[in-house]
Amino acid sequence: MSTAIEVENLSKAYQLGQFNTGALAHDLKRWWALKRGKEDPFLKIGETNDRETAGSSNIVWSLKDINFQISQGDSVGIIGRNGAGKSTLLKLLSSITSPTTGRIRINGRIASLLEVGTGFHPELTGRENIFLNGAILGMRKLEIKRKFDEIVDFSGVERYIDTPVKRYSSGMYVRLAFAVAAHLESEILIVDEVLAVGDAEFQKKCLGKMGDMSKGQGRTVLFVSHNMTATKQLCKKGIFLENGLVKMTGEMSKVVENYIYRNDRQKSFEPFKIKGLDVWVKKIDLNCDNEGLVIPGKPLRIDIQLVAERKISKIGIELIISHEDTDGVVFATNTKTRKNLDIIINKGENNIVCLIHEFNLCSGKYWLGFGIDMPMVQFYYYEKEQLMFNVEEIMIAPSLVPTLSGYGHVQLSHDWKI
Repeated sequence: MSTAIEVENLSKAYQLGQFNTGALAHDLKRWWALKRGKEDPFLKIGETNDRETAGSSNIVWSLKDINFQISQGDSVGIIGRNGAGKSTLLKLLSSITSPTTGRIRINGRIASLLEVGTGFHPELTGRENIFLNGAILGMRKLEIKRKFDEIVDFSGVERYIDTPVKRYSSGMYVRLAFAVAAHLESEILIVDEVLAVGDAEFQKKCLGKMGDMSKGQGRTVLFVSHNMTATKQLCKKGIFLENGLVKMTGEMSKVVENYIYRNDRQKSFEPFKIKGLDVWVKKIDLNCDNEGLVIPGKPLRIDIQLVAERKISKIGIELIISHEDTDGVVFATNTKTRKNLDIIINKGENNIVCLIHEFNLCSGKYWLGFGIDMPMVQFYYYEKEQLMFNVEEIMIAPSLVPTLSGYGHVQLSHDWKI
Protein backbone atom coordinates (compact mmCIF):
# COMPACT_ATOMS: atom_id res chain seq x y z
CA MET A 1 0.00 0.00 0.00
CA SER A 2 1.43 3.39 -1.01
CA THR A 3 2.26 6.11 1.51
CA ALA A 4 -0.17 9.05 1.66
CA ILE A 5 1.67 11.17 4.26
CA GLU A 6 5.26 10.93 5.50
CA VAL A 7 6.56 13.23 8.24
CA GLU A 8 10.26 13.38 9.14
CA ASN A 9 11.72 15.25 12.14
CA LEU A 10 8.91 17.83 11.96
CA SER A 11 9.15 20.74 14.42
CA LYS A 12 7.34 24.04 14.77
CA ALA A 13 8.59 26.84 17.03
CA TYR A 14 6.73 30.00 18.00
CA GLN A 15 8.24 33.10 19.53
CA LEU A 16 6.50 34.59 22.54
CA GLY A 17 6.39 38.34 23.06
CA GLN A 18 8.76 40.46 20.96
CA PHE A 19 9.21 39.17 17.41
CA ASN A 20 12.45 40.86 16.34
CA THR A 21 15.99 40.21 17.54
CA GLY A 22 16.37 43.69 19.02
CA ALA A 23 18.98 44.75 16.46
CA LEU A 24 18.53 45.71 12.81
CA ALA A 25 21.74 43.97 11.79
CA HIS A 26 20.55 40.70 13.35
CA ASP A 27 17.15 41.07 11.68
CA LEU A 28 18.87 41.42 8.30
CA LYS A 29 21.05 38.35 8.99
CA ARG A 30 17.94 36.36 9.92
CA TRP A 31 16.15 37.49 6.71
CA TRP A 32 19.13 36.60 4.52
CA ALA A 33 19.54 33.15 6.11
CA LEU A 34 15.85 32.30 5.64
CA LYS A 35 15.96 33.66 2.09
CA ARG A 36 18.72 31.14 1.28
CA GLY A 37 16.80 28.29 2.93
CA LYS A 38 19.12 28.19 5.95
CA GLU A 39 18.11 27.85 9.59
CA ASP A 40 17.46 30.98 11.64
CA PRO A 41 20.88 31.82 13.20
CA PHE A 42 19.15 33.49 16.17
CA LEU A 43 16.70 30.66 16.95
CA LYS A 44 17.17 29.61 20.56
CA ILE A 45 16.95 26.04 21.76
CA GLY A 46 13.60 26.80 23.39
CA GLU A 47 11.36 24.66 25.56
CA THR A 48 8.67 22.04 25.15
CA ASN A 49 5.10 23.24 24.89
CA ASP A 50 3.94 22.87 28.51
CA ARG A 51 1.52 25.75 29.10
CA GLU A 52 1.07 24.89 32.80
CA THR A 53 4.59 25.93 33.77
CA ALA A 54 6.41 29.22 33.38
CA GLY A 55 9.52 29.14 31.23
CA SER A 56 12.70 31.14 30.85
CA SER A 57 12.85 31.10 27.04
CA ASN A 58 10.69 33.14 24.66
CA ILE A 59 10.76 30.29 22.13
CA VAL A 60 8.19 27.49 22.50
CA TRP A 61 8.20 24.33 20.42
CA SER A 62 4.58 23.58 19.59
CA LEU A 63 5.84 20.40 17.89
CA LYS A 64 9.26 18.80 18.33
CA ASP A 65 10.81 16.08 16.13
CA ILE A 66 7.58 14.44 14.98
CA ASN A 67 7.95 11.30 12.84
CA PHE A 68 5.23 9.07 11.38
CA GLN A 69 3.90 7.51 8.17
CA ILE A 70 0.28 7.17 7.07
CA SER A 71 -0.66 4.75 4.30
CA GLN A 72 -3.28 5.40 1.67
CA GLY A 73 -6.75 4.49 2.93
CA ASP A 74 -5.83 4.70 6.63
CA SER A 75 -8.15 6.42 9.08
CA VAL A 76 -5.99 8.00 11.78
CA GLY A 77 -7.12 9.65 15.00
CA ILE A 78 -4.91 12.33 16.57
CA ILE A 79 -5.59 12.78 20.28
CA GLY A 80 -4.13 14.76 23.16
CA ARG A 81 -4.99 17.45 25.67
CA ASN A 82 -5.66 21.05 24.67
CA GLY A 83 -2.38 22.65 23.59
CA ALA A 84 -0.69 19.32 22.77
CA GLY A 85 0.01 20.42 19.18
CA LYS A 86 -2.83 18.67 17.32
CA SER A 87 -4.16 21.71 15.46
CA THR A 88 -0.63 22.91 14.70
CA LEU A 89 0.14 19.54 13.10
CA LEU A 90 -2.99 19.72 10.93
CA LYS A 91 -2.13 23.28 9.83
CA LEU A 92 1.34 22.12 8.81
CA LEU A 93 -0.10 19.19 6.86
CA SER A 94 -2.60 21.54 5.18
CA SER A 95 0.21 23.99 4.24
CA ILE A 96 -1.46 26.80 6.20
CA THR A 97 1.82 27.40 8.02
CA SER A 98 5.34 26.16 7.34
CA PRO A 99 7.50 24.01 9.64
CA THR A 100 10.52 25.40 11.46
CA THR A 101 12.47 22.23 10.72
CA GLY A 102 11.69 18.87 9.18
CA ARG A 103 9.98 17.63 6.06
CA ILE A 104 6.45 16.65 4.98
CA ARG A 105 5.75 14.49 1.93
CA ILE A 106 2.12 14.28 0.78
CA ASN A 107 0.84 12.12 -2.06
CA GLY A 108 -2.56 13.44 -3.19
CA ARG A 109 -4.93 16.37 -2.90
CA ILE A 110 -5.95 17.52 0.59
CA ALA A 111 -9.34 18.77 1.78
CA SER A 112 -9.24 20.21 5.29
CA LEU A 113 -11.86 21.47 7.73
CA LEU A 114 -9.99 23.08 10.61
CA GLU A 115 -12.11 25.98 11.91
CA VAL A 116 -15.75 27.03 11.79
CA GLY A 117 -16.31 29.38 8.84
CA THR A 118 -12.92 28.90 7.19
CA GLY A 119 -13.30 29.75 3.49
CA PHE A 120 -16.70 31.35 3.98
CA HIS A 121 -17.61 35.00 3.40
CA PRO A 122 -20.32 36.19 5.83
CA GLU A 123 -22.00 38.49 3.29
CA LEU A 124 -22.40 35.75 0.65
CA THR A 125 -25.26 33.26 0.59
CA GLY A 126 -24.85 29.58 1.29
CA ARG A 127 -25.08 28.86 -2.44
CA GLU A 128 -22.34 31.38 -3.27
CA ASN A 129 -20.16 30.13 -0.43
CA ILE A 130 -20.36 26.56 -1.72
CA PHE A 131 -18.74 27.71 -4.96
CA LEU A 132 -16.26 29.94 -3.10
CA ASN A 133 -15.24 27.28 -0.58
CA GLY A 134 -15.11 24.60 -3.26
CA ALA A 135 -12.79 26.76 -5.37
CA ILE A 136 -10.52 27.37 -2.36
CA LEU A 137 -10.36 23.62 -1.77
CA GLY A 138 -9.39 23.04 -5.42
CA MET A 139 -12.69 21.99 -6.99
CA ARG A 140 -13.49 23.07 -10.55
CA LYS A 141 -16.74 24.93 -11.21
CA LEU A 142 -18.20 22.04 -13.21
CA GLU A 143 -17.30 19.63 -10.40
CA ILE A 144 -19.05 21.88 -7.86
CA LYS A 145 -22.16 22.14 -10.07
CA ARG A 146 -22.25 18.36 -10.48
CA LYS A 147 -22.08 17.79 -6.74
CA PHE A 148 -24.13 20.82 -5.65
CA ASP A 149 -27.37 18.94 -4.92
CA GLU A 150 -25.50 16.25 -2.94
CA ILE A 151 -23.71 18.92 -0.88
CA VAL A 152 -26.94 20.77 -0.04
CA ASP A 153 -28.80 17.54 0.76
CA PHE A 154 -26.03 16.30 3.07
CA SER A 155 -25.75 19.65 4.89
CA GLY A 156 -29.48 19.83 5.64
CA VAL A 157 -29.65 23.61 5.18
CA GLU A 158 -31.58 23.66 1.88
CA ARG A 159 -34.18 26.11 3.19
CA TYR A 160 -31.48 28.70 3.96
CA ILE A 161 -29.21 28.10 0.97
CA ASP A 162 -29.95 31.55 -0.51
CA THR A 163 -29.56 33.34 2.85
CA PRO A 164 -26.29 35.13 3.77
CA VAL A 165 -24.27 32.84 6.03
CA LYS A 166 -23.78 35.63 8.58
CA ARG A 167 -27.31 34.68 9.70
CA TYR A 168 -26.38 31.00 10.10
CA SER A 169 -25.77 29.44 13.49
CA SER A 170 -22.32 27.95 14.12
CA GLY A 171 -23.85 24.49 13.68
CA MET A 172 -25.21 25.40 10.22
CA TYR A 173 -21.78 26.80 9.30
CA VAL A 174 -20.15 23.48 10.14
CA ARG A 175 -22.82 21.47 8.32
CA LEU A 176 -22.23 23.35 5.09
CA ALA A 177 -18.43 23.46 5.41
CA PHE A 178 -18.14 19.73 6.13
CA ALA A 179 -20.51 18.88 3.27
CA VAL A 180 -18.28 20.78 0.81
CA ALA A 181 -15.05 19.23 2.14
CA ALA A 182 -16.50 15.71 2.23
CA HIS A 183 -17.69 15.87 -1.39
CA LEU A 184 -14.39 17.12 -2.76
CA GLU A 185 -12.72 14.30 -4.69
CA SER A 186 -9.54 14.50 -2.63
CA GLU A 187 -7.27 11.68 -1.58
CA ILE A 188 -6.84 13.02 1.98
CA LEU A 189 -9.46 14.54 4.32
CA ILE A 190 -8.29 16.40 7.44
CA VAL A 191 -10.92 17.27 10.07
CA ASP A 192 -10.22 19.14 13.31
CA GLU A 193 -12.58 19.11 16.30
CA VAL A 194 -15.04 21.57 14.69
CA LEU A 195 -17.65 18.79 14.57
CA ALA A 196 -18.20 19.34 18.31
CA VAL A 197 -20.27 22.39 17.30
CA GLY A 198 -22.81 20.26 15.41
CA ASP A 199 -25.63 18.35 17.05
CA ALA A 200 -25.39 14.65 17.90
CA GLU A 201 -27.35 13.55 14.82
CA PHE A 202 -25.08 15.45 12.44
CA GLN A 203 -21.93 14.26 14.20
CA LYS A 204 -23.10 10.67 13.65
CA LYS A 205 -23.82 11.47 10.00
CA CYS A 206 -20.33 12.96 9.54
CA LEU A 207 -18.61 10.00 11.18
CA GLY A 208 -20.53 7.67 8.88
CA LYS A 209 -19.47 9.69 5.84
CA MET A 210 -15.81 9.68 6.91
CA GLY A 211 -16.01 5.94 7.54
CA ASP A 212 -17.35 5.38 4.01
CA MET A 213 -14.59 7.56 2.57
CA SER A 214 -11.88 5.56 4.34
CA LYS A 215 -13.24 2.02 4.02
CA GLY A 216 -15.30 2.22 0.85
CA GLN A 217 -13.37 4.73 -1.26
CA GLY A 218 -9.82 4.10 -0.03
CA ARG A 219 -9.26 7.73 0.96
CA THR A 220 -7.07 8.78 3.87
CA VAL A 221 -8.78 10.46 6.86
CA LEU A 222 -7.07 12.36 9.70
CA PHE A 223 -9.45 13.12 12.55
CA VAL A 224 -8.85 15.20 15.69
CA SER A 225 -11.40 14.90 18.48
CA HIS A 226 -11.78 14.75 22.25
CA ASN A 227 -14.58 12.20 21.78
CA MET A 228 -12.74 8.95 22.41
CA THR A 229 -15.71 6.73 21.55
CA ALA A 230 -16.17 8.35 18.14
CA THR A 231 -12.43 8.24 17.49
CA LYS A 232 -12.26 4.51 18.28
CA GLN A 233 -15.25 3.82 16.04
CA LEU A 234 -13.87 5.72 13.05
CA CYS A 235 -10.09 5.24 13.24
CA LYS A 236 -7.95 2.13 13.04
CA LYS A 237 -4.69 3.86 13.94
CA GLY A 238 -3.88 6.62 16.41
CA ILE A 239 -1.28 9.23 17.30
CA PHE A 240 -1.09 10.51 20.88
CA LEU A 241 0.51 13.96 21.27
CA GLU A 242 1.58 15.50 24.56
CA ASN A 243 3.39 18.85 24.92
CA GLY A 244 4.34 18.78 21.25
CA LEU A 245 5.87 15.29 21.39
CA VAL A 246 4.59 11.96 20.06
CA LYS A 247 3.91 9.79 23.10
CA MET A 248 2.49 6.80 21.25
CA THR A 249 1.42 5.58 17.83
CA GLY A 250 -0.32 2.34 16.93
CA GLU A 251 -3.71 0.68 17.12
CA MET A 252 -6.38 3.27 18.00
CA SER A 253 -7.88 1.41 20.96
CA LYS A 254 -4.48 0.97 22.61
CA VAL A 255 -3.53 4.59 21.98
CA VAL A 256 -6.80 5.73 23.61
CA GLU A 257 -6.16 3.45 26.61
CA ASN A 258 -2.72 5.02 27.07
CA TYR A 259 -4.15 8.54 26.75
CA ILE A 260 -6.93 7.85 29.25
CA TYR A 261 -4.49 6.22 31.68
CA ARG A 262 -2.36 9.39 31.66
CA ASN A 263 -5.30 11.78 31.84
CA ASP A 264 -8.02 10.03 33.81
CA ARG A 265 -7.69 12.29 36.84
CA GLN A 266 -10.21 15.11 37.23
CA LYS A 267 -7.46 17.74 37.07
CA SER A 268 -7.31 17.07 33.32
CA PHE A 269 -10.34 19.35 32.80
CA GLU A 270 -9.38 22.32 30.65
CA PRO A 271 -11.35 25.62 30.70
CA PHE A 272 -12.79 26.44 27.29
CA LYS A 273 -14.91 29.07 25.57
CA ILE A 274 -18.25 28.51 23.82
CA LYS A 275 -17.85 31.02 21.03
CA GLY A 276 -21.48 31.18 19.94
CA LEU A 277 -22.50 32.33 23.42
CA ASP A 278 -19.39 34.25 24.57
CA VAL A 279 -19.30 32.03 27.67
CA TRP A 280 -16.25 30.48 29.33
CA VAL A 281 -16.67 27.13 31.09
CA LYS A 282 -14.10 27.67 33.84
CA LYS A 283 -14.72 24.63 36.02
CA ILE A 284 -16.54 21.30 36.18
CA ASP A 285 -15.91 19.56 39.50
CA LEU A 286 -17.22 16.29 40.92
CA ASN A 287 -17.66 16.00 44.70
CA CYS A 288 -15.14 18.76 45.31
CA ASP A 289 -15.99 18.67 49.06
CA ASN A 290 -14.91 15.01 49.19
CA GLU A 291 -11.64 15.31 47.23
CA GLY A 292 -13.38 14.15 44.06
CA LEU A 293 -14.19 10.71 45.45
CA VAL A 294 -17.25 9.12 43.79
CA ILE A 295 -18.77 6.19 45.69
CA PRO A 296 -21.69 3.97 44.54
CA GLY A 297 -24.91 4.69 46.44
CA LYS A 298 -23.64 8.00 47.81
CA PRO A 299 -24.55 11.53 46.64
CA LEU A 300 -22.76 12.97 43.63
CA ARG A 301 -22.42 16.75 43.41
CA ILE A 302 -21.40 18.36 40.11
CA ASP A 303 -20.28 22.00 40.26
CA ILE A 304 -20.16 24.06 37.07
CA GLN A 305 -18.69 27.55 36.88
CA LEU A 306 -19.51 29.72 33.88
CA VAL A 307 -18.16 33.19 33.15
CA ALA A 308 -20.26 35.13 30.63
CA GLU A 309 -19.39 38.27 28.70
CA ARG A 310 -23.08 39.20 28.50
CA LYS A 311 -26.46 38.21 29.95
CA ILE A 312 -28.02 35.14 28.33
CA SER A 313 -31.60 33.98 28.91
CA LYS A 314 -33.50 30.72 28.52
CA ILE A 315 -30.78 28.18 27.86
CA GLY A 316 -30.50 24.58 28.96
CA ILE A 317 -27.56 22.94 30.74
CA GLU A 318 -27.13 19.25 29.91
CA LEU A 319 -25.12 16.59 31.73
CA ILE A 320 -24.47 13.11 30.32
CA ILE A 321 -22.85 10.11 32.01
CA SER A 322 -21.64 7.18 29.91
CA HIS A 323 -19.49 4.15 30.66
CA GLU A 324 -15.96 4.06 29.24
CA ASP A 325 -16.42 0.73 27.43
CA THR A 326 -19.81 1.40 25.87
CA ASP A 327 -21.24 4.02 23.55
CA GLY A 328 -24.54 4.09 25.45
CA VAL A 329 -25.58 6.85 27.83
CA VAL A 330 -26.43 5.57 31.32
CA PHE A 331 -27.76 8.90 32.59
CA ALA A 332 -28.66 12.28 31.11
CA THR A 333 -30.40 15.35 32.42
CA ASN A 334 -31.25 18.80 31.07
CA THR A 335 -32.34 21.75 33.19
CA LYS A 336 -35.13 22.60 30.76
CA THR A 337 -36.42 19.37 29.27
CA ARG A 338 -36.11 17.33 32.50
CA LYS A 339 -36.74 19.93 35.20
CA ASN A 340 -38.39 22.79 33.24
CA LEU A 341 -35.89 25.32 34.57
CA ASP A 342 -35.12 28.40 32.49
CA ILE A 343 -31.46 29.08 33.19
CA ILE A 344 -30.42 32.74 33.05
CA ILE A 345 -26.68 33.35 32.86
CA ASN A 346 -25.75 36.78 34.14
CA LYS A 347 -22.73 38.72 32.97
CA GLY A 348 -19.72 37.65 35.03
CA GLU A 349 -19.34 34.54 37.19
CA ASN A 350 -22.19 32.01 37.50
CA ASN A 351 -22.16 28.86 39.66
CA ILE A 352 -24.52 25.99 38.86
CA VAL A 353 -24.90 22.78 40.89
CA CYS A 354 -26.43 19.43 39.96
CA LEU A 355 -26.96 17.05 42.92
CA ILE A 356 -27.61 13.36 42.28
CA HIS A 357 -28.94 12.07 45.60
CA GLU A 358 -27.87 8.43 45.12
CA PHE A 359 -25.25 7.61 42.50
CA ASN A 360 -26.22 4.01 41.82
CA LEU A 361 -23.66 3.12 39.16
CA CYS A 362 -21.14 0.34 39.64
CA SER A 363 -17.42 0.96 39.96
CA GLY A 364 -15.35 1.68 36.89
CA LYS A 365 -14.41 4.55 34.62
CA TYR A 366 -17.10 6.89 33.35
CA TRP A 367 -17.30 9.91 31.07
CA LEU A 368 -19.11 13.05 32.18
CA GLY A 369 -20.52 14.89 29.17
CA PHE A 370 -21.56 18.54 29.09
CA GLY A 371 -23.77 20.57 26.81
CA ILE A 372 -25.43 23.98 26.50
CA ASP A 373 -28.42 24.39 24.24
CA MET A 374 -31.48 26.38 23.38
CA PRO A 375 -33.89 23.52 24.21
CA MET A 376 -35.54 21.92 21.18
CA VAL A 377 -33.84 24.47 18.88
CA GLN A 378 -30.04 24.09 18.73
CA PHE A 379 -26.95 22.99 20.62
CA TYR A 380 -24.34 25.66 21.23
CA TYR A 381 -21.99 23.04 22.62
CA TYR A 382 -22.18 19.27 23.15
CA GLU A 383 -19.32 17.03 24.22
CA LYS A 384 -20.17 13.53 25.39
CA GLU A 385 -16.68 12.91 26.80
CA GLN A 386 -15.79 16.12 28.62
CA LEU A 387 -14.27 14.63 31.76
CA MET A 388 -13.38 11.15 32.92
CA PHE A 389 -13.86 10.05 36.52
CA ASN A 390 -13.50 6.86 38.55
CA VAL A 391 -16.21 5.26 40.66
CA GLU A 392 -14.61 3.50 43.61
CA GLU A 393 -15.17 -0.20 44.28
CA ILE A 394 -16.80 -0.97 47.63
CA MET A 395 -18.49 -3.93 49.33
CA ILE A 396 -22.19 -3.40 50.04
CA ALA A 397 -23.17 -4.70 53.47
CA PRO A 398 -24.67 -6.93 54.72
CA SER A 399 -24.44 -9.18 51.64
CA LEU A 400 -20.92 -7.97 50.75
CA VAL A 401 -21.74 -7.73 47.04
CA PRO A 402 -18.91 -5.95 45.17
CA THR A 403 -19.83 -2.99 42.99
CA LEU A 404 -17.81 -4.30 40.04
CA SER A 405 -19.16 -3.60 36.56
CA GLY A 406 -19.26 -7.38 36.05
CA TYR A 407 -22.48 -7.19 38.06
CA GLY A 408 -23.92 -4.70 35.56
CA HIS A 409 -23.48 -0.96 35.34
CA VAL A 410 -26.34 0.01 37.66
CA GLN A 411 -27.07 -0.89 41.28
CA LEU A 412 -30.86 -0.98 41.71
CA SER A 413 -32.46 -1.27 45.14
CA HIS A 414 -34.37 -4.57 45.25
CA ASP A 415 -35.50 -7.48 47.47
CA TRP A 416 -35.97 -11.24 47.04
CA LYS A 417 -38.87 -13.17 48.53
CA ILE A 418 -39.47 -16.91 48.87
